[in-house]
Amino acid sequence: MILKKVVLITGASRGIGKATAIEFAKKGYNVVINYVSNDDAAKNLKKYLTENYDTDVMTYKCDVSNEAKVKEMVKQVIDYFGKIDVLVNNAGIAIDVAFADKTVENFRKTLDVNLIGPFIVSREVGKYMLEQKSGSIVNVSSDDAYEGYYEFSLDYDASKAGLINLTHNLSKYFAPYIRVNAVAPGWIETEMNSLLDKEQMNEIENKYYLRRLGRTEEVAKAIYFLASDDASYINNEVLRVDGGCNHQ
Repeated sequence: MILKKVVLITGASRGIGKATAIEFAKKGYNVVINYVSNDDAAKNLKKYLTENYDTDVMTYKCDVSNEAKVKEMVKQVIDYFGKIDVLVNNAGIAIDVAFADKTVENFRKTLDVNLIGPFIVSREVGKYMLEQKSGSIVNVSSDDAYEGYYEFSLDYDASKAGLINLTHNLSKYFAPYIRVNAVAPGWIETEMNSLLDKEQMNEIENKYYLRRLGRTEEVAKAIYFLASDDASYINNEVLRVDGGCNHQ
């Protein structure tokens, strides 16, 4: 019997993570939904996936920056599914506080989740992938990694730049058995956009050559491509999913 492939997605209860879970379920994967706080969202996503696709879904509540809890999460996933074929490091936070008011605690928390978390999860999952001699890791960075837009997001921007460097290092360390790539999305349509007025939205949209925001499913498809066998000779790559971003 051929076991179905298994994907572990961090921060999967909403946004890009949710869309990615749906994309992999469509493609026949069993899905592990990692999340940190929203029990209802994780429960509803699991229900949606199991009712609409031929997939087995596990939910696991865990802060990816907590090393002990990550180790236990990975162990339970392996105990249940027997393997992990794909890891998507999607969990991330943004603490939008003006530079003059931003605290060391703000900065450290952002780095803990956005950079230290992917390091911990990749290390723990990578151990099993190396034993399998196969696997794929996709990190979700941001086009902010290349050039920060706003002073209030400098900690977020720095963490996403660090994640790209982590991608480069891990792609060498885990080779030749595990491919490690990243996506760098532009501004994506999410519920957070409701905080912005029309003028702010127009300013953001004008940064992109396609003159619109990206959709979560567009990023999810890019993530799936990099994880799939169609990208079997792609490693150490950062795929920008930003509609052509004007950094001027």
